[in-house]
Amino acid sequence: MSARSVSWRDKSFPASLDGRPIDAIDAPLGSFSTPLFVLDGPALTHNIDTMAAWARRRGLELMPHGKTTMAPELWRRQLAAGATGITVATGWQAEVALRAGVRTVQIANACTDGALLRRVAVWLDEHPDQEVVSWADSREVVERMTAELPSGSRWGVLTEIGASPGRTGARDDTAALSTAEAIAASDRLSLRGVAGYEGALAHDRSEAAIAAVRAFCSRMRDLVERVRPLVSDLPWVTAGGSAFFDLVAEGIGGIPHTRAILRSGAYLAHDSGFYRSISPLDPDRVRDDDIALRTAMFAYARVVSQPEPGLALLDGGKRDLPFDEGLPVPLGIAGELGASERPLRAEISAMNDQHAFLRWTGEQRIEVGDVVRLGLSHPCTAFDKWRLVPITDGATTVTEAVETFF
Repeated sequence: MSARSVSWRDKSFPASLDGRPIDAIDAPLGSFSTPLFVLDGPALTHNIDTMAAWARRRGLELMPHGKTTMAPELWRRQLAAGATGITVATGWQAEVALRAGVRTVQIANACTDGALLRRVAVWLDEHPDQEVVSWADSREVVERMTAELPSGSRWGVLTEIGASPGRTGARDDTAALSTAEAIAASDRLSLRGVAGYEGALAHDRSEAAIAAVRAFCSRMRDLVERVRPLVSDLPWVTAGGSAFFDLVAEGIGGIPHTRAILRSGAYLAHDSGFYRSISPLDPDRVRDDDIALRTAMFAYARVVSQPEPGLALLDGGKRDLPFDEGLPVPLGIAGELGASERPLRAEISAMNDQHAFLRWTGEQRIEVGDVVRLGLSHPCTAFDKWRLVPITDGATTVTEAVETFF
């Protein structure tokens, strides 16, 4: 996928950049419009290198969740830093990754759509140097895949375990082993190992949450030994979102003759909300000789109305900014985009489609036209609102942009 050019279709990009290749932008941040979602280039590089080194020191592979960004250029940077593949969530996302040249694509989900299975299978038949590995949590999924895939397919599949009140995944190990046996018996599937997602079981760092994650990883460790005789190559054992990857590393790392694979993805951008509160590599939580992640995504929104004291409406809303894991956090305010900021003691109390409600008490100098810099929560629902995302030099110059595919 070659770099495209900026056009008027790209939200908040200045007309002066129309026709400019997105990998060769040199423009002041102040020339862009609001609302605006931006990435901090040096922080992105720092996070990619930091997580790659963290996993490497623990003998773990990293197949980061590419559905976080759906940005092939960022995937390439993660692969260049040592990632052994890219993880996605759907068959369509897998095709995007394959067409971007990713050699190993993991679908952290079951794929039972016949049309998608056959479409990706055709691609794999024409590109034998690439592979796809998806999940199955029941014999029914295996039967469906076997019935839909063309003869001669060797689609990789991991047996998925889960737990109540989590998401997908076999609720007991007997069912997971039965699924593995069905995969191994299929003439169109290839059993690759064991998968699971611990993040659905806990949402904080309480003792109960940590115990649940550790117990889940222990189950995965035991199950991979039970399926080992059915796997023709080194078995995979894969887990790890971006909240508990330290516990996953302790739980599934160090298993002899096994590929232990982390799938963390949100680390690339980190955030100012959910992952700021829970990631083991957040600056407030990092320990020993580990290096902290840096927040690499921000937004800017402009004051368009002050209808009553202590309330301003900003021009960024749910169509522009994530809100599912916490509302944006005001970090500073300036007279213009890219100008020097002054402190801002306020909060976002609500969001509409195209507005955010900024509220404060006491004396604050806030005027119509001012620009507020916002910290965001949850990278996975930040990138999907932008087809083209500007990347800064860490200050006030935009040096490039990355295209997303949602």
